[in-house]
Amino acid sequence: MKLYFNVGYIVKAGENLQLVIGEEGTAVHVHTMFYAENGLWKCEVDNFSKSISYQYRVVSEKGNVLREEFVSHHLSFPHNYKEFIVFDEWNNKNFPENYLNNKILYNKLHDFVPEKITVLKKHTHLFRIEAPIYNPDWRIVLFGSTASLGNWSYEKVIHLHQTDFGMWEASVEIPEDEFIQFKYCIYDTKENRVIDVETGENRFTVANLLDDVLQIVSNHYFRFKGYQMYHDAGVAVPVFSLRSEGGFGVGEFADIKKLADWTKETNLGIIQILPINDTTANYSWTDSYPYAAVSVYALHPQYISLEKLEYSLPKELVELYLAEKEKLNTLDLIDYEKMIEGKWKYLTAIFYAEKDKIYKDRNFKKFIKDNEHWLIPYSAFCVLRDKYKTPNFNEWKTHKKYIAGKILQFFTTKNKDYDLSMLHAWVQYQLHVQLKDAVDYAHNLGISLKGDLPIGIYRYSVEAWTEPELFGMDFQAGAPPDQFTELGQNWEFPTYNWEAMKADDYRWWKNRFKALEQYFDAMRIDHILGFFRIWRMPVSAVQGILGYFYPAVPIVVEEFKAWQIPFNFERYCKPFINNQVLWEYFGKDSGKALEFMNRNADGTYVLKEEFDSQRKLVNFFKKKSYGPLEEQLISLCANVLFLTEERNGKTVYHPRFNVYNTESYKHLPELEQKSIYDLYHDYFFRRQDHLWSEKAMEKLPVILNATKMLICGEDLGMVPACVPVVMDELAIIALKVQRMPSENIPFYNPKNANYMNVVTASSHDSSTLRQWWKEDPALTQKYFNQQLIQYGKAPADLSPHLAEIIMKQHLYNDAMLAIFPIQEFLATDAELTNEKIDNERINNPAVFPHYWRYRMHIKLEDLKKKESFNEKIAFWIKDSGRM
Repeated sequence: MKLYFNVGYIVKAGENLQLVIGEEGTAVHVHTMFYAENGLWKCEVDNFSKSISYQYRVVSEKGNVLREEFVSHHLSFPHNYKEFIVFDEWNNKNFPENYLNNKILYNKLHDFVPEKITVLKKHTHLFRIEAPIYNPDWRIVLFGSTASLGNWSYEKVIHLHQTDFGMWEASVEIPEDEFIQFKYCIYDTKENRVIDVETGENRFTVANLLDDVLQIVSNHYFRFKGYQMYHDAGVAVPVFSLRSEGGFGVGEFADIKKLADWTKETNLGIIQILPINDTTANYSWTDSYPYAAVSVYALHPQYISLEKLEYSLPKELVELYLAEKEKLNTLDLIDYEKMIEGKWKYLTAIFYAEKDKIYKDRNFKKFIKDNEHWLIPYSAFCVLRDKYKTPNFNEWKTHKKYIAGKILQFFTTKNKDYDLSMLHAWVQYQLHVQLKDAVDYAHNLGISLKGDLPIGIYRYSVEAWTEPELFGMDFQAGAPPDQFTELGQNWEFPTYNWEAMKADDYRWWKNRFKALEQYFDAMRIDHILGFFRIWRMPVSAVQGILGYFYPAVPIVVEEFKAWQIPFNFERYCKPFINNQVLWEYFGKDSGKALEFMNRNADGTYVLKEEFDSQRKLVNFFKKKSYGPLEEQLISLCANVLFLTEERNGKTVYHPRFNVYNTESYKHLPELEQKSIYDLYHDYFFRRQDHLWSEKAMEKLPVILNATKMLICGEDLGMVPACVPVVMDELAIIALKVQRMPSENIPFYNPKNANYMNVVTASSHDSSTLRQWWKEDPALTQKYFNQQLIQYGKAPADLSPHLAEIIMKQHLYNDAMLAIFPIQEFLATDAELTNEKIDNERINNPAVFPHYWRYRMHIKLEDLKKKESFNEKIAFWIKDSGRM
């Protein structure tokens, strides 16, 4: 079989195009194309397969890959032809057919049945276009300039068949020997007419007068108009926050079904939740933090419904269970410790009462076999964590170092921990069954689920234990200071060893996405900036302020001279302390502070070796309290100008964030201050962009191509210039929060959102709208007048009417998605607002650790009965074109 490829692409002098045939895991064949004319590249291929996958790429004269397609082309060939001329187009990741052909489309069209096309021997052309259409009444048709293509008549259009999701094909005979122009159109099957024609110039192809040769016109990017594109709206609520009659003081996977019913009732199409992985480290309220999972695969036992297990509670425990359930369900907020203690008590009782039946369950056995790569290490980890009363495997008496063969013993019947291991495996199986049941229920209603992927892993997690080589265990990840956290954030997670991950083609990430894809249709990647660079601190640091970006182009010692900076290691890289600084930090307690320091000959001071890091001080203060002095001493450690990094046996330097605000900086001569300021600006705003872009493009395309989920990125904070460029090229949907604009403006206006955005009024990390309204009256007044276009003095409280205006601002715009926390929906109705306004906040990033315990104050069953409220929301969604 002969294939003749033709593709239009403009390259620079010295660059060439290559055709790469072969799927992942198969042998790759590279064909060098030759330039014909007018930007057209050609090559001839002998092919023996009825279907192929391939990509185009641009290479330099030396053969280095300069640019490549991130999405493969796929072609199938009719059996009655031996030769095919393929007219192709470069395939961009940010074409709608690529980012919209995702699991949400499959939910919207869950009744879809692929259509077949018949290619006859007399046919000369096969037209194919990828065009994901969410309206089930619409179809793709084409017409063109020749008589066989209808002479541009709407009455003689050629109907295409949807042979796969978003893939439309038609084979036709075009006998005319002339230049062919054509366009694709949208045809409404209810109205039986063409309702729109794609925008832009006419497409074209050439006549095919060759016998036994089929010309394949392989088009990309149906040129949609805005209203034809997929738009949706959704509700964001953590699963733990759901309140229902059947719960046990916390939201459960089963409650997603009730939420899906309300979502359907209000015309919303997406349910967005927070991470749902197991965070059980010590069974205390600190485990409520959903971004510190002990496993990136295991689900959190708090979400299990005891009443929906395959086995009933022992009769002697029923009365106690009902009493505990009633008590927990009446609480305004989650009592994490009582809830998790109760769930494990009843789960354990059921398991041991029914374990003979459980061990014989074929579905359970299959679950273990299908998931053993993560389930066996996880179950053993849980047994060992509970046995030694800590998730810190460095402190265990046995199995500190993970050895697969030894851990496998936990799942042998003779092992003394066999039952406990199986208990944890069985709980995971039941969680999977209950979550899958809820997901399938939502999908049958056409509702999609959007998950949340934490950027980091917990330092004492299964993954850190089993594959420590994939992580920077000597470092901590966090975030630099921002408008919410003056000292930055230290999440205490290890960083990623991206080089090790790249070495096996990001297997770890691909497996993780595959696991998430079982349940989710869209995914919010938390802190997507971490794929460009991460904010990294040494383990000696406690506060985020002592971090620096990694990777980064650091400052080498020779540069200080070039910038005319008289570099002195002790002065620049150690905390600067003189009598004036002592007074600034400690006032009348300066004498006590001197106990932690030695005096230098020049009258300055240096922290004693046993106190010369934040971590050393924190550990010391655990044994002996020094009151307010503690915080000031810890902060004094950050009174430095530059942070050091050891790289290839050499010391390199990073300016401390906001260096110009330090006391150390203020005590420098003015000329020295200016030079350091200029170097600081160069480091943060000029030199890093290319490196960060390069690093993101190394890993993100590989990882994103491993999933069919719609990918959204949380890109708030200090965003480098390269981030929006890369996100656009890879079709990652960006987040826009009105009160957290990336530009230097007070508020983001949702009407300025582009299609590749998710707009929202609040996030789980911010206060709710009603809380925010009261935080800063001057800012609220400005928002009231300038953003909401209201006159006069802003009211003291956010009224339902004003909340409604804010919601509508976010719904009536071009953004693909508008997703709101459940609290903001309830704020639009006086009857449904929570009187205890401060109970509605989910997280405060400035407080770590924070107790994540928000619960809806209204039951889902009652919310579904609020007819006028639900009808109001449903009307907004329909009227704004988001359904």
